[in-house]
Amino acid sequence: MSDLFSRRLALLGEPANLPLLTQCLHGIERETLRVDARGQLAQSEHPRALGSALTHPQITTDYSEALLEFITPAEPRVEDTLSDLERIHRFACSQLQDEYLWSPSMPGLLPDEADIPIARYGSSNIGRLKYVYRQGLALRYGKTMQCIAGIHYNFSLAEGLWPLLQQLDGDTQSGRDFQSASYIALIRNFRRYSWLLMYLFGASPALDASFLRGRPHQLQQLDADTLYLPWATSLRMSDLGYQSSAQSGLTPCYNDLASYTDSLRAAVATPYPAYAEMGVKNAAGEWQQLNTNIIQIENEYYSSIRPKRVTYSGERPIQALMSRGVQYVEVRCLDINPYLPLGIDLDQARFLDAFILFCALQDSPKLASGECCSCTENFLTTVKEGRRPGLQLQRNGQAVELRQWAGELLAAFTPIAQLLDRAHGGQAYQQALTLQQAKVDDPQLTPSARILAELQSTGESFRNFALRQSQTHTSQLRDAPLDAEQQRLFSDMASQSLAEQAALEQQDQGDFDSFVAAYQASITHIAN
Repeated sequence: MSDLFSRRLALLGEPANLPLLTQCLHGIERETLRVDARGQLAQSEHPRALGSALTHPQITTDYSEALLEFITPAEPRVEDTLSDLERIHRFACSQLQDEYLWSPSMPGLLPDEADIPIARYGSSNIGRLKYVYRQGLALRYGKTMQCIAGIHYNFSLAEGLWPLLQQLDGDTQSGRDFQSASYIALIRNFRRYSWLLMYLFGASPALDASFLRGRPHQLQQLDADTLYLPWATSLRMSDLGYQSSAQSGLTPCYNDLASYTDSLRAAVATPYPAYAEMGVKNAAGEWQQLNTNIIQIENEYYSSIRPKRVTYSGERPIQALMSRGVQYVEVRCLDINPYLPLGIDLDQARFLDAFILFCALQDSPKLASGECCSCTENFLTTVKEGRRPGLQLQRNGQAVELRQWAGELLAAFTPIAQLLDRAHGGQAYQQALTLQQAKVDDPQLTPSARILAELQSTGESFRNFALRQSQTHTSQLRDAPLDAEQQRLFSDMASQSLAEQAALEQQDQGDFDSFVAAYQASITHIAN
């Protein structure tokens, strides 16, 4: 442990400051495919009873019309965040009738690419823009890749903590700039250590053989319908999942906020030859992508973590970051655990809190190019081979065994877990740490190992295992209906969102081409 880390821990441990640890905010976004009774992708429209995917604050769609996304409010108690998430699940399941929520991250048997429905958001200009953006994703990467689901974990430190840390560090920049720089430092450390999350929580060691659409691969055959790698933790986060040759040269620098936003602004403004050849409109003059640049909008950049700020209406994410600084981080590399009805549980969430706080409090020197590469290699090695006995990673230019490094990190998290337990009462955070240590001691306890062991012992295909889990979890959620008041609140939220979408569509909007042009131009006119 560094001297700075020890001093920051001591500062947090002072009785007057300890309550700040109860003021961190948590939010979860969980994606899940709607499937029919056979486990096949639902071809139905987004259920009207769930409200408008465009304007509903908690229930929307991601890429496909069948890919639901549940969004919790930000809460100081992670228990409340999970309760929020559970209520959204229970309401959705009550409205799904003959459909189920798909439990794993990787899809089952998908229809032909042409038959995967892209999400629609109505006839307003902003609704059409969201649809065209998704058409662009289909054009660039194919629809299959966009049917992968994950969990995003949003986390912010207490606002009252930043002035204390700034004073301790003797930092003289503005409070806003110190906070942003600290979050960017957190992200650098996340890049250093996120391989550990893949080992502990990776839950996609196998996938349906149809996912690859005949593409060449290095996977092994588990059965006629299932491919896998024997030591894999998260094929979702490997090069089989989200990938983009256009983005391969795009490595946003996390040395400061300005370099990060500059790299994304450049990517949104730099043409990519293959996309330029396709054009923004097809032969019939219909929009098929928002632009022909490396990325259409900021969110197209695939990353395991992002600096974020809540945006105002009509504001772009980069505009919000540049004008008001970083407010929280969004962890994006988490698989959905198919053994859990919500895909995540309290023990994992508490561990994530300790992990992210460690990344925030530990020294975080700038990432030199060599270390940047080793961070990426450690991550990719772990997602493909994380449970291989004796597996070695790179640390400071030296080889180190994954299990040894994991044990050292968990030991470093212990004082943070102890502080969190002091702040909240009880020993839940230390217990969450103990559960993860058990996975380091015995890789068979990891979700990825459990899934493979079950598939191998039962002879069940991935798609049948996933359907069984999906039916079980959806039934459990349906069997615990919301009380009348909660049900009414969700129904009212759905109705209000539909009314808001209708109001948008009735407004005088002007033509769509001008709307897109103004949206594209907005990123080049940002004042610091």
